[in-house]
Amino acid sequence: MPGLRKLLIDLALLAAIGVVLALIGPFGSFQASFAARLVYWIPLALAGYLFYRPIGGVADWAARRLDLPVTAMWVAATLIATVPMTLLVRLVGCRGLCRTAPSLDDLLATYGYVLVIGAGVTLILFLTQRGKEPTASEGAVPPVAPPPPAPPPPAPPPDPRFLDRLPPHLGRDLLALEMEDHYVRAHLAAGSDLILMRMRDAIEDLDGIDGAQVHRSWWVARAAVARVRRDGRNIRLVLTNGVEAPVSRERAPALKTSGWF
Repeated sequence: MPGLRKLLIDLALLAAIGVVLALIGPFGSFQASFAARLVYWIPLALAGYLFYRPIGGVADWAARRLDLPVTAMWVAATLIATVPMTLLVRLVGCRGLCRTAPSLDDLLATYGYVLVIGAGVTLILFLTQRGKEPTASEGAVPPVAPPPPAPPPPAPPPDPRFLDRLPPHLGRDLLALEMEDHYVRAHLAAGSDLILMRMRDAIEDLDGIDGAQVHRSWWVARAAVARVRRDGRNIRLVLTNGVEAPVSRERAPALKTSGWF
């Protein structure tokens, strides 16, 4: 439990301060025995924690809320906390034997004595509290800048120009091209159509489609190949629509190297 651990550390620190005060016996208390001084100073030091520690937290809060220097707020808090601490010191000093109220001069003198000790105690509490605040070099997590906005996705490449020549009712699922005289027959999943152009020009307009010219008269899309049929040294590519495209012998080695069959 971090809160309980911090409280025990603070109380141990205050008790140690009480022992030091008992040893030096300030403000005329040295005339008493050491045991009496311990009984006097240690309880007062611990009681002082009830006044100076809470008001220190108020000082931190006020500094943040009012945007004021933290040190100035702790000084003001010490001056305020010394007032009830002075009354407690006077009450303990009377031991129940005081019959008349102390004069203003006596109260001011006691306030000055208590302020000296209280300021020292407050300074120690202030320094220990500041020392426990992590810094970036001691492992505090620095503020993380928001990630830059993701770049927009790249625009899809334009469709190959050849697909614009196809009739709309056949769609754009091109399987193969077959040369017929001065025409190119486009084989699609939904049918075929003749287009007046040279095979070489049609292949140039297919940029972007994964395929290859497998024969002088045939171009085939790689995704359209359903299986490979061999008849001796002849190789034919069976397309998904059942059409068969021949593979020329001079093109077969390059296609085999590329993984077509």
